Amino acid sequence: MAHTKATGSTSLGRDSKSKRLGIKITDGDKAQAGNVLIRQRGCKFWAGKNVKKGGDDTLYAMKAGKIKFTNRVKMDFTGHRKIVKVVNVIQ
Repeated sequence: MAHTKATGSTSLGRDSKSKRLGIKITDGDKAQAGNVLIRQRGCKFWAGKNVKKGGDDTLYAMKAGKIKFTNRVKMDFTGHRKIVKVVNVIQ
């Protein structure tokens, strides 16, 4: 006999749910203390003044104020300079 499963089985349908990553509060907007600023995987954006990084790399506002995005030159672990995007909360 042929070894074919009965109808109804499929190899499709295993797509994961989206994680809703990205910028939640944009440059110039006001944020309250504890607001989520950015959800990310890895350190695409760095935490600046009055911003803390959570365990899943999410950036949170520590104080109320306006959001300001800046660029900063940092040294990586090999000694090369790279430009990183920094998120600050300015009061």
